[in-house]
Amino acid sequence: MNSLSPFHLAIPVHDLDSARSFYNNILELEEGRSSDHWVDFNFFGHQLVIHYKPKSNTQDQHTNPVDGKDVPVPHFGVILAWEIWKDLADKLSEKNIEFAIAPYIRFKGEVGEQATMFFYDPCGNALEFKSFKNMSQIFEK
Repeated sequence: MNSLSPFHLAIPVHDLDSARSFYNNILELEEGRSSDHWVDFNFFGHQLVIHYKPKSNTQDQHTNPVDGKDVPVPHFGVILAWEIWKDLADKLSEKNIEFAIAPYIRFKGEVGEQATMFFYDPCGNALEFKSFKNMSQIFEK
């Protein structure tokens, strides 16, 4: 697999202060540049930007059924090394994060065995963090 290029993702937040606190203090991301309307974060080597956008009534949550669970759509996240994912899951549990889907293992003992968890930031953006037991199987069927 080739070296990955960092992605840039900009997401809307209706409360810049609470979102900034979440990404700084809960996820412990390093903050980069900022203004009165946006903040850059180092999201595991990628550039995540939270942009202020007034809250609207049309921002309802949607889910799709996967493994008998309601997976939030849209969502974003990152694939971490197995032990780093486990450490993050423990840290989030200690910080009393309310999981949309609590940390669990999918496809245990099969090709593509993976750990996953879902939760929301304070502005309703859904995040998924996952890991593959064997990182070379990320795209295998």
